[in-house]
Amino acid sequence: MLKDVVIIGDEVVARDALFATGLKATSAFLSIGIGPEDPVALLMRNTIAFFEASRGIGGTGGYAVPLNWHNKTDEIDYVIKDARPKAIVGHSDILLGVRDAIPGGLPVLLVPVEGKTADTCAATQEALNVFEDARVWGDWIEGFAPYDGPSRVPPAAILYTSGTTGRPKAVRKPTMTPEQMAEFRRFIFDAYGIGPGARVLVLGPLYHAAPDSAGRAAVDEAEIAVLQPKFDAEDVLRLVEKHRITNITTVPTVFVRLLKLPEAVRAKYDVSSLRKVTHTGGPCPIEVKRRMIDWFGPVLHEIYGGTEQGISFACDSATWLKYPGSVGVPLEGTRWAIVDEDGNRLGPNEVGEIYAHNEAFGDFTYVGRPDARAECEIDGMISLGDVGYVTEEGALYLCDRKKDMVISGGVNIYPAETEMTLLTHPDVQDCAVFGIPDDEMGESLMAAVQLRPGTSADADSIRDWLKQKMTGYKVPKSVIFHDSLPREDSGKIFKRKLREPYWQGKRAAI
Repeated sequence: MLKDVVIIGDEVVARDALFATGLKATSAFLSIGIGPEDPVALLMRNTIAFFEASRGIGGTGGYAVPLNWHNKTDEIDYVIKDARPKAIVGHSDILLGVRDAIPGGLPVLLVPVEGKTADTCAATQEALNVFEDARVWGDWIEGFAPYDGPSRVPPAAILYTSGTTGRPKAVRKPTMTPEQMAEFRRFIFDAYGIGPGARVLVLGPLYHAAPDSAGRAAVDEAEIAVLQPKFDAEDVLRLVEKHRITNITTVPTVFVRLLKLPEAVRAKYDVSSLRKVTHTGGPCPIEVKRRMIDWFGPVLHEIYGGTEQGISFACDSATWLKYPGSVGVPLEGTRWAIVDEDGNRLGPNEVGEIYAHNEAFGDFTYVGRPDARAECEIDGMISLGDVGYVTEEGALYLCDRKKDMVISGGVNIYPAETEMTLLTHPDVQDCAVFGIPDDEMGESLMAAVQLRPGTSADADSIRDWLKQKMTGYKVPKSVIFHDSLPREDSGKIFKRKLREPYWQGKRAAI
């Protein structure tokens, strides 16, 4: 078995070689004036160059700023103006696609399209002519000796929130002391099981918080770190078997897609090497998680938290089976509260906004947005905008995003519950449930559904199926079908884009 390597698609690099390249990248960034707390944007798919650049930026004391490469020109234009990076490193084809958002004079470091060299990549050759200060990433850093100056504690990345409900905000974590870093790594090990001897598969794009932190920890400490350039459900199983993967970090959407593989495909692969499969990024449908535990064994581990809050609640399979549907119990060092709209603390089983904070994950700021930082805090605890309740036993249950709650005829409806049920429909590939204007009820539920290839369910059959599973007021009044839905690789869906056309000119905000 391969050891001490990082694998992303067809790219395989020894850890020591990656670290050496990172030191060259530090020298290269220093040569163009990148220093402590300077931001450098990363706009690329999962690739070895991402880790080279991230380590190189960290060596200067600067901040890596991973950007969502799915974003369009106006979205990239917004974050570039907001982050004000001193340089940008990205795949040539992606940069060309958003060329109008790249300021003149900004150093542009080009990464050829996967499987191509700079000479054979047409996008790289074009980009060299389009951008006035463009260089090829690999060629550029090879011209520098590895940095051997004073070591710096690399700061965490500046991560942009998904922007699923509005413009994304830049979350910046301060540089940790060695003691804080040691405590942080202990929690990362507890959450993901990433450490010496672990063989890790990280699923998801590196511009998101969980894949970013798990990916960097795996590269630094695991026996092997494996990522996919692009998600493929069967390839997940192939990688587990081929590399004897022990640890996976992922999101519930991946479980849904794995379970929708034909049974014969699922049975082909040996997954017995798995020891810990950690998922975050939203609640997992109860039936989906039961089936995953039946398949993988009692190795599923769930964590709740976010970029701003850190990891605050968690549960292993045994705890989840005791409290089905829960996202866990408070971790050591977590302060938490359930709060109503007037800021009053609520008791067990009372639904309110969830506030929590774990000191091991440090503080944060929204870059240039102190007002937004103040709005989400109560007594040092942070809200991610989620609504839920905690039982007498301390188990946290999520209801939905506060902004996604629908009030229909005076009744609070949490679309996430309907979504979790609908995802288990045999013909449904993906779905999103949200509120639209209703002259009689104020709001009513609509389901946007993406069907599995080769299926032909209609709106009435989907509603009838749901009526057998849940209370009538939770069943969408309307069902509309889409060829695909605007879902992030992280599992989060852009409900704003689905909801917006129905609310144009209406009184409710989106």
